[in-house]
Amino acid sequence: MTQQTAESPARPDSPYAWRRLGLSVLSATVLSVGIWATVLVMPQIQADFAISRAEAAFAYTLAMSGFALGNFLLGRGVDRYGIAPIMAFCALLASSCFALSTVMPSYWPVALLQFPIGLASAAAFGPLMADISHFFRRYRGIAVAATACGNYLAGSFWPLVLKAPIAENGWRFGFLIIAVAGLVVILPIARLLRNQPGGHSQKPAFEPPAKVISLSSGQLTALLMIAGFGCCMAMAMPQVHIVAYCVDLGFGSGVGAEMLAIMLGAGIPSRLLSGYLADRFGGVPMLLVNSVLQCLALFLYIPFNGIVSLYVVSLVFGLSQGGLVPSYAIIVREYLPAEEAGRRIGFVLLATVLGMAAGGWASGYIYDLTGSYRMAFIHGIAWNLINMSIAAFVLVQSRPSRPDRTMAAAE
Repeated sequence: MTQQTAESPARPDSPYAWRRLGLSVLSATVLSVGIWATVLVMPQIQADFAISRAEAAFAYTLAMSGFALGNFLLGRGVDRYGIAPIMAFCALLASSCFALSTVMPSYWPVALLQFPIGLASAAAFGPLMADISHFFRRYRGIAVAATACGNYLAGSFWPLVLKAPIAENGWRFGFLIIAVAGLVVILPIARLLRNQPGGHSQKPAFEPPAKVISLSSGQLTALLMIAGFGCCMAMAMPQVHIVAYCVDLGFGSGVGAEMLAIMLGAGIPSRLLSGYLADRFGGVPMLLVNSVLQCLALFLYIPFNGIVSLYVVSLVFGLSQGGLVPSYAIIVREYLPAEEAGRRIGFVLLATVLGMAAGGWASGYIYDLTGSYRMAFIHGIAWNLINMSIAAFVLVQSRPSRPDRTMAAAE
């Protein structure tokens, strides 16, 4: 009886799995602030240290570079040690670096500290999605998408929480609040996630791919990496620069923070809906649909720059791009061997995050060259077209796996 009770919560889609999902989303909401912090304070940092827009944006590039490396490295750590010690270590690392940033007298030490902050924040993205996927089967798409929503919940929640403290006391005080929150929230959650009922033996058995394509695993992975890099190069322009864009237009950083919150908040239902539909229609169709919608939203930013229209366009953009990144994880599980999923997802997410990092810097560089963000939006649209082309190619080349294999996997 004791053995049965101990192991039963580890069944796929069990009540324990849903409770674990809730804890995962909460921890992702707190720890993921590391990749949005410099976006919130970019205008203040630029003014405080008298640096260019591209230099100020480079702090975000470093954070996203650490985030990219963390998704790859920490995923392997989770396979060996479990998610709990990884989350605890990353909470300590991020909080320490945020606290150190508040006492730095010059810009570049602050910027360099964003790299370990980004690396620590990665624990709340790819590694956490990989961990939760072992506790779901029928609702795996929803679970992965919900966990990925923690990234956007952070981008929606923290701008609203930190807007007043930063405006009244400066960006250093905002970083100090983040440092304390990471310790107070993440360490207790890591303890709750420490004991995984049944261990690795309770994970669902590896099922064969649901779809096949006339490409090798390496070729498909490479295409997905290029697609992910392209879509996130495009995605970075509004997400990274919307606050600075609003300051340039005379609306103030507070309005920009609200638009960022709306943009990322709208990504939450977008991700959940995309996960739901991907379970029914597949990851590639959802990737293509969301990519087309993101491209259209980027076009809308060019002619509309009034305060009301920017609120609306930011909402449209958030609804369009939220489901893009989780689609890659779903595609890997559909087309590639399950035993390679962690490594393949790590590679693809590495490319997406590098796209965000490079896109944030490139948009700032284009702004410095041209004095406006118009060409930066066009630059993002060009990269988005590459993503759309690859998604369409994969969709045309793919076909369902043999029915007997799919039925055997379902059983």
